[in-house]
Amino acid sequence: MFLVPIIAIIITYFLTRNQPNIYLSQAKLATGIVDQTQKVFSDEGDAQESKISQEFSNLTEMLRSKKILDQVSYSLIIHDLTNATPYRKPSRLMLQLNEQAKAHALQKFSELYKNRQELSLFNSDQNGLKKVLESMRYDDQSLLNNLTTYRIQTSDYIVVQFESEGSELSSFVVNKLCKEFIDYYTVLLKENQRKAVDFWGTLLKAKQDTLNQRMAALKAYKIKNHVLNLNEKAKSIYAQITDLEAQKETIEKNTQSTQAAINNIDKSFDPRDPRYLEASKIGLTQSYLTTSAQLQTLNNAYVQSNFDPKYKNQIDSLSNVNSAQVQKLSDKNIINPLSTKQSLVDEKLTLQVQHDLAKNSASSVDHELNRLYKEFDNLVPHEGTIQALESAISVASQEYLEILQKYNQTNMVARFSIELRLIEEAEPGISQPSKKMLLVILSGIITFVFCVAVFFILFYFDNTIKNSRELANRTKIPVLGHLNLLKSESIDLREIWNNANAQGETKHFRNLMQSLRYEVDNELTDRKVLLINSIEKGEGKTFIAINLAYAWSTVNKNILLIDGNFSNPAITEFAKTKFYLEDFFSGTIDDTFFSGNGKIKVLGNKGGDISLLEVNTENEIAGKFTALKSAFDLIVIEASSLDTLNKSKEWVNFSDKVLTVFEAGKNISEPINQQIEYLKSLNSKYMGWVLNMEQREHQVTESE
Repeated sequence: MFLVPIIAIIITYFLTRNQPNIYLSQAKLATGIVDQTQKVFSDEGDAQESKISQEFSNLTEMLRSKKILDQVSYSLIIHDLTNATPYRKPSRLMLQLNEQAKAHALQKFSELYKNRQELSLFNSDQNGLKKVLESMRYDDQSLLNNLTTYRIQTSDYIVVQFESEGSELSSFVVNKLCKEFIDYYTVLLKENQRKAVDFWGTLLKAKQDTLNQRMAALKAYKIKNHVLNLNEKAKSIYAQITDLEAQKETIEKNTQSTQAAINNIDKSFDPRDPRYLEASKIGLTQSYLTTSAQLQTLNNAYVQSNFDPKYKNQIDSLSNVNSAQVQKLSDKNIINPLSTKQSLVDEKLTLQVQHDLAKNSASSVDHELNRLYKEFDNLVPHEGTIQALESAISVASQEYLEILQKYNQTNMVARFSIELRLIEEAEPGISQPSKKMLLVILSGIITFVFCVAVFFILFYFDNTIKNSRELANRTKIPVLGHLNLLKSESIDLREIWNNANAQGETKHFRNLMQSLRYEVDNELTDRKVLLINSIEKGEGKTFIAINLAYAWSTVNKNILLIDGNFSNPAITEFAKTKFYLEDFFSGTIDDTFFSGNGKIKVLGNKGGDISLLEVNTENEIAGKFTALKSAFDLIVIEASSLDTLNKSKEWVNFSDKVLTVFEAGKNISEPINQQIEYLKSLNSKYMGWVLNMEQREHQVTESE
């Protein structure tokens, strides 16, 4: 793991040792967004920080936009084409240009700079100019990689800085970028302000025309309908109606009271008295009636003229004449001296005059009231129309005033200078501290962290079985032993079991086999037939079966090793035996099999796609196993793996105990889980696992 960081450090050192020095230049821009001293109008309340941050983000993105950077790129390449001391050494592509090509490039770049145009990659000529910029690292992407723009905390200032291998180049890029940005922003802002002023001006003119039209409509309506002041006129008519109704009520009361008084007086007279009285006073009465008619005519004129004062004097004069005539009538001594009702006659005459006056006045008042009511009713439709016109004028006036305010404000803002300005120009940059050693250290740290992360991920997602503890925990089946992985290309069993001076992994393997032998002996007790199988092929059950037989032979036991793997008879090939279980179970085996010397006898098989019960019947095979148990101390059977189904499971019926080999480093998949459930179903016949080919470090960890 440590080799990768070391290699990364070495590579980084050789890549950075010739790296040029870096010069950094920076300038500072004032935006006027949060600086109130630059505000033309003071906004009500403070702007939200999110809105301010958004405005600064827009400015910084515009500052880094391709349109602005292209202007800087054109300026740099124009400088290098026209100046004897370019900012950078000419690139290989630049050196290949002849004088005519350079002049053409200079002309094109100057036109593009003047017109603020971008290079079109669809144009072959401009595509070539783009490649020239890229070769000199003056293109927008190259500039952007070394350009940094940021806002100073929550202030009103934006810092623009650029780093390159030349101090003058760094300062030129920063100052040129700021200048082009301010120019572009100013043009863009002024254009928007001009459009805004034109828009508000046009809208203001339309609102003014609308207001004038509505005011003219109201004026024309008033002239046409002779309406000067509708409210005052309505108030005047209403006041006159109120006064006339009060007068009418008073007149009606007087009429009723005088009529009642006359009626009462008439009841007191003899029927002959009136005739006598009228005959004696007929002349005076005629004069009185004439004066009363004139007085009624004046009263009507006085009411119809809205109580004109000139009629008042005439009415008062006729009233005095009328009163004098009444007095003469009362003073005329033509009454019958015998009559006692002279005073009643005079009173009746007075009441008669008052009654006539009241009746005449009532008709005049009614006529005037009808006229006023009709005039008041004629004002109602005018009132509705005038209110609608005045409401429309009010709305139009409000809209006009609002638009006028916005127009004046926009026009005033447009007349002021731009708030964005350069307050600190960039000076030629100073050399920055070398980052070579930092890069070397970072390369080592990053690669080391990367390796640790990779190993952690591999370890975290690694579900393989590495030691016997994990195997027991994952399967809930005891592990009788574990065997280390022998890394030697060739393994000599005699070296393992006959050499007492064996060292290293060989000695360790032998010790583990002896421990396994002890655990299996404890499980077998007085039983003799041990079946060794595995979940899948290639897990080392053949090697374990042979070594377990050797381990028992060292404690002076007669061992029979049966090769029950018809699919792969490895034990048969290893032992080169001439005795086959097919012959033994069929009764045709040579008798020398039992009489031969040696503590380990091997009963092989002839191979082929057959199973145990296809060799002979179950009863015959069981009888043969009884004979074998009486002849040997232990019988070790190597069966095929459980994925061969019945070929392996048929041997279980003739064995006393089953031991399963599991290869270290394998994961327990779903098919393996199914086989494990089968092994658990064997109950007491199944003794457990033996973990094979365990790595040495896992053994040490487990032993600790």
